[in-house]
Amino acid sequence: MKTSGVICSMPKEKFGYFGWPSIARQADGTLIVAASGFRNQHVCPWGRTVVCKSHDDGATWSAPIVVNNTPLDDRDAGVISLGGQRLALTWFTSNTIFYYQKFKNPETGWDDARKEMGVVMDTWTDSMINRYIGSWIRVSPDGEYWGEPFQAPVNTPHGFIVLKDGGWFYLGKKWDMDVNGIKTLHRHNTPIQAAVSYDEGKNWTLLGTIPLPEGVVNDECHEPHVVELDDGTLLGAVRVHNPFTSMITRSTDGGKTWSVMESIGAAGSPPHLLKHSSGAIVMVYGYRAQPFGERAKVSRDGGKTWSDEIILRDDAPSGDLGYPASVELPNGDILTIYYQQANAGEKTSLLWTRWSI
Repeated sequence: MKTSGVICSMPKEKFGYFGWPSIARQADGTLIVAASGFRNQHVCPWGRTVVCKSHDDGATWSAPIVVNNTPLDDRDAGVISLGGQRLALTWFTSNTIFYYQKFKNPETGWDDARKEMGVVMDTWTDSMINRYIGSWIRVSPDGEYWGEPFQAPVNTPHGFIVLKDGGWFYLGKKWDMDVNGIKTLHRHNTPIQAAVSYDEGKNWTLLGTIPLPEGVVNDECHEPHVVELDDGTLLGAVRVHNPFTSMITRSTDGGKTWSVMESIGAAGSPPHLLKHSSGAIVMVYGYRAQPFGERAKVSRDGGKTWSDEIILRDDAPSGDLGYPASVELPNGDILTIYYQQANAGEKTSLLWTRWSI
């Protein structure tokens, strides 16, 4: 049985676009959803990191609270439980000028569709962009107060995981933190690389990169997620384009080396992995072909074989959706959160589906 509901929806507001959420559970049962919100559209300069909270296993949610609002576009928030009430928040900042610069004429300025955004982007200096661009982390002792941001060498939408030995393990797109004094602004062609920290992000050790199957290039691989199995194996899942799918890889030496990515027949992306108390591995992902929605696959043998696709939602009006993430509830149910439009032509909302395996 599946039930669905709303976390946050402002579909008719000018800055009512919310997307790319993640979820974590604190020791007292509070659910925290982090996302990029109060946006105008999918790519714009106004994104902020917001969090919503639930104290009743997702039945009701607080209004979104702004946590980050840098001068750049704050995107793709991840939230991770650090034990007890402690949380970590991850996100990256984007230089919107990069995506829209072709729409600015040196003589006449921005085209009509981007004039309002252009007013903002024209205030962005190279020094400001260099100050704020990057992959970022903040830590909170309680989900209320958030410490100062610091950088990470890789990035992925749902952030890092905490290993059984306490290390922070981050499998993401490599993002050089400083190259000759200038930060790397774009990382599409960089590899997917593992990194680990044993001092809560103060220092990182870069580990192995994921080898690609024949015909797949780095520019087509993004937004991985990883889970640690009972035997210490790291199981990773990666968003791949052409075709739009999720492939898996694994490491048995702590992330130093990885197997070549392989297909499991998942017809969507990007993936999120959850290790369920039953021992099953649950992968959820967005499905961007008709009928648009959210889907899942389940493995009961550590990722060796996977179930047929499970349809969580198939009622989205467009392919602007996805980035689902899951958390297990006390009774074993799964709460999967994601973003999609409630109705055609509206801004995207943060939604949830509760289901069981």
